Amino acid sequence: MPSAYDLFQRGTALLEAGDYHAATVPLAQARDLEPDKNSIREALGRAFFRAARYEQARREFEAVVERAPTDDYALFCLGRSLQQLGRHAEARRPLALAAHLRPERADYRVYRRRSEAA
Repeated sequence: MPSAYDLFQRGTALLEAGDYHAATVPLAQARDLEPDKNSIREALGRAFFRAARYEQARREFEAVVERAPTDDYALFCLGRSLQQLGRHAEARRPLALAAHLRPERADYRVYRRRSEAA
């Protein structure tokens, strides 16, 4: 049985190569072995998001935010996942928090404005 680290490495390599659907398999296995590792859950969330599996992405980013409420990237990705699900009102809070935590990130501000306008 591969270790969580090996599965994480395999999954992130697939993610970086653009094979998002395939990346979800080892990353989900790594998450099941180490459910409290934010790095694994964030990578899995990214793979789900890029594979257009937005509900699953939302769950992963929400799990990261629960353990790290000031993680601007996880907040941003949670907001983006909610937007993709058409849940714009719910997306406003995480996107606003992300934009306030990292005001220099123009992309955070753009998506925050989009959620406010929706």
